[in-house]
Amino acid sequence: MQRACHPLTARRRGHGPVGASLTWLLQCVLPLLMGLQVSVAGAQPPQSVRVHAAQAVVSDSVSFPAAPAPQVVDLPDDWSLSRPGSNGPVWYRVGFTAPGLAERGELLALYIEHVCTNLEVYLNGQLLHRGGRMHEPITQNCNHPQLISLPAGLITEGTNALDIKVVGHALARVSSRQRAGGLSALDIGPLSVLEPVYARQRALNVTVPQAVSATLLLMGSFMFVLGWMNRRESHLAYFGALSVGWAIVESRLWLRDLPIDNAVSELLLCAMLPLLAMACIQFLLRYAQYRSRLLDIALPLQCLVVPASLLLAGPERLNLLASFWYAMLALQTLAAAAFYLRTQYHSRTRSFWPMALLLGIACVALLVEYLSQHLGVRSPWSHVARIATPVMMVLVGLRLLQQQGRALQVAEQSNAQLEQRIREATTEIERNFAQLAELRVEKVTERERKRIAADLHDDLGAKLLTIVHTSESERISTLAREALEEMRLSVRGLTGKPVQLIDALGDWRAEVVSRLRQAGIEADWQTPADELTQTLSARAFVQTTRILRESVSNVIKHSSATHCSVGCSIVDGDLQVVVHDNGKGIPMEVDGRLDRGHGMSSMKQRAKQLQGQCLVESGPGYGTVIRLTLPLNRATEAA
Repeated sequence: MQRACHPLTARRRGHGPVGASLTWLLQCVLPLLMGLQVSVAGAQPPQSVRVHAAQAVVSDSVSFPAAPAPQVVDLPDDWSLSRPGSNGPVWYRVGFTAPGLAERGELLALYIEHVCTNLEVYLNGQLLHRGGRMHEPITQNCNHPQLISLPAGLITEGTNALDIKVVGHALARVSSRQRAGGLSALDIGPLSVLEPVYARQRALNVTVPQAVSATLLLMGSFMFVLGWMNRRESHLAYFGALSVGWAIVESRLWLRDLPIDNAVSELLLCAMLPLLAMACIQFLLRYAQYRSRLLDIALPLQCLVVPASLLLAGPERLNLLASFWYAMLALQTLAAAAFYLRTQYHSRTRSFWPMALLLGIACVALLVEYLSQHLGVRSPWSHVARIATPVMMVLVGLRLLQQQGRALQVAEQSNAQLEQRIREATTEIERNFAQLAELRVEKVTERERKRIAADLHDDLGAKLLTIVHTSESERISTLAREALEEMRLSVRGLTGKPVQLIDALGDWRAEVVSRLRQAGIEADWQTPADELTQTLSARAFVQTTRILRESVSNVIKHSSATHCSVGCSIVDGDLQVVVHDNGKGIPMEVDGRLDRGHGMSSMKQRAKQLQGQCLVESGPGYGTVIRLTLPLNRATEAA
């Protein structure tokens, strides 16, 4: 199909030296930083015609005006350069031919990459498309590409007139050059060829910013609440506010129909920027664990000064003053980022390099977008740069959430360890308290024992001693003497004084041998030849003495023995005492047990209390053997 442009010629898109330099910067730097491979969305598709010139006239008429005479302008037409201070509307006319269109059955389309702010499209005088409201508040289509089908019934075999009416705003009335009035180059070609180009550009300009804004809004809201609830993590609240604010500002990329006119929307947009700068600066400073009272006062004050200055300057000076504030806020943010990175570098934290990379990419993206706006150069990479900053914010937010999760995990582990230590400390305190209580009881018991021992010795002992020396009855005197000896043994046990084992053996030998000889029984006492250094507790001494007494009493009263041997030895740390007589033995009980009668049960019970044992062996013609085994270590520790 042959197509021609009238009265203009078709040529490849090109830029001047500045545009070429910026395009090179965008194409070399951003793919490296973003790790993306972006196709050039604005490149001329095959089998289509790129229109780079049109007839233009400023008029608010309902159709392309006959007067004044139109001028030929280059496309893209940037009003800030071609007609400074003009608010339009501007009519554009291009002519094209499409011979043989009916035979081929193709549907032509018009693709407009950029129009700001809104447009109407006419084909041979017939209205084909209206982008929205053409009067204030005007529909915002600056970031929305346009694809308009050209009906075959309206296309003639000769030259066809394509008229486009554009309404927009002068550069002085907008804060960014990209929102000033203008029209990009036009592509005319088959709908099937232009539709993928339109879909790709719309995704880059509208769909991706919508998704990123939604992500920032959700993540920022969550982090703001998280930081608000935990005041020690105030940097999370500031980052959440930054994310939510950025999502609101970025909504201008895809919101079209605002209920307010351009002057108000631009003022609100500019008023949001110092809030974003304050949130960003405070986030970086708080994240670096630095707080300045001066900045806490100056930054909120700046948020009031910026919109006040814009109101005083008026809408005709909005762009000039906004550019100044853009530069000031950018410098402040860069200074805060440099301070944060310097602090993290000197602190040798592990988050320095990841944050440095993310902040570096965001700064480069902001710089590229700033240059794109102020130099008036449009490139697909400028769209990528515009998206790169919020994407980096999402990555920073994810890292903050990861760090917060790790901190929460560490805090839970610390709490678990603290709880374990508290339980251990509580157990130790309870044990110490129990030991203290036992010591107090022991002290009270010891004091009471000494008091009872003193009373027994002073009162009962004195009376028994009087009976021994004054009684005329030999039996009463003997019983009193035995009671006096038992009382002295009890008093000795109550005092709690330990006894040297060698002294205890001496006392036991003297008593046992004396009693046996008085009963007419030959006594044989055997003592270990080694030097004895062990001691017995008072209780062990008393209980062992009573076991020996009971054993000797049984020999004297029941055995009818003529000889009794007592052997004492130390075997494997145990004291062993063996009492063996040559008497008639102990008769077997009905159930075969030897622990009934003769005090056997009490002897075994006393040995058991000392962690020892008392065994009795007896038989006719064999006599009786009593084996007492007493662990010396337990006997020493026994109370």
